[in-house]
Amino acid sequence: MTDFTIASFNVKNLIGPDQEYYRFQSYTPEEYAWKVDWLSEQMQTMDADIVGFQEIFEEGALRAVIDAADAEGMADNAQHIPGPNKRYRRKAIFRKLAYRPYTDAALAVAPNVNDGGPGQRRPGVAILSRFGFVGEPEIIQDLATPVDIDFGPMGPDGGGSFRLTRLSRPILKVRVPIGGHVITVFNCHLKSKLGEFVRPDGADFPPEVDLTSYDPVGRALGGLRASLRRMAEAWVLRRAIVAELQAGHPVIAMGDFNDGEHAVSSEIISGEVPFKNYAWMLRHDGETPRDRYSEDEDAQIRETIEAVRLHSAEKQFIRKSTRDMVYTAAFGGVYESIDQIYMSRHFLADAPESIGQMDYFSVLNDHLTDGSHAEAPYNKLASDHGQIIAHMRLKD
Repeated sequence: MTDFTIASFNVKNLIGPDQEYYRFQSYTPEEYAWKVDWLSEQMQTMDADIVGFQEIFEEGALRAVIDAADAEGMADNAQHIPGPNKRYRRKAIFRKLAYRPYTDAALAVAPNVNDGGPGQRRPGVAILSRFGFVGEPEIIQDLATPVDIDFGPMGPDGGGSFRLTRLSRPILKVRVPIGGHVITVFNCHLKSKLGEFVRPDGADFPPEVDLTSYDPVGRALGGLRASLRRMAEAWVLRRAIVAELQAGHPVIAMGDFNDGEHAVSSEIISGEVPFKNYAWMLRHDGETPRDRYSEDEDAQIRETIEAVRLHSAEKQFIRKSTRDMVYTAAFGGVYESIDQIYMSRHFLADAPESIGQMDYFSVLNDHLTDGSHAEAPYNKLASDHGQIIAHMRLKD
């Protein structure tokens, strides 16, 4: 058996000091040093073999965090892990306490093609792997063929359409060799729920952002644009996932989905949940009320759907746990999980193609406090997301 851990970590605007990433937002050298220190502590606590990062503005800043984690982790090992000159050196438990550095780990970074100048920066994503990669990482952002969504014939002029030519942030795809298997890993950061507003020609800003002249209908349209983009990006990810599954590759997809498990965008990524029985359902080509799917067709339909489904690591954990809530974000009184790790049925213990299973699921969210509270801590220098870690075990 081979054990490994895989984690998703939204670091919240990681960039070096004295650089304006968003309008009027930057870190002083002192703030940057504090942020690197906090992120490196989280890295040490996670100690994950594979980490998917979101909101990476600069590769150098991410490497600084990794280097700091290694330096502090190895110093902590020297101080606390028993050696030949210390008692209890034969206790196996201490092997689990040791931090493992990323000295020989591979790092893939996907910058954002929408990135602009000072105040107009746009973050990318990255994946760190102690196991290295097989082949070259792939970045999905500019679409060679646009996604054209036709809403079909609804009225004399049709139902309209939607076109997506570029994702708001890149999707990073890598293949990771682990214990005799090669696993395809996707890391994403889908469009947020923040509204998208269009600035008219010659205007300094979109009128909807002027809250002194609040426009509820225009603000709602901005939310619609954001939702359309997020769901279209989810479909692009789903298409890439299905291609890997149909090629016979185990898949893990993770990242900041900016939506909960039951949101439409998340269900697009994970795939449909099959009905328990299709034999009662009217056939698609039925000519009479008695034309139903056969039992053999029922089995075939359910297997076809199951073969390309992904399963939530969080949901698997909750089914085994007495805990009733997991959250990775807190805002305006709402605590929810918008960071996800999804896996194909290759990682379900009782699935026909199983190569392993998830043993445990960890969430680091003690640093999260609802920002609407009067005494909420200042989290600019930490992260406004919890970190999630899936503890996996593979068959050799």
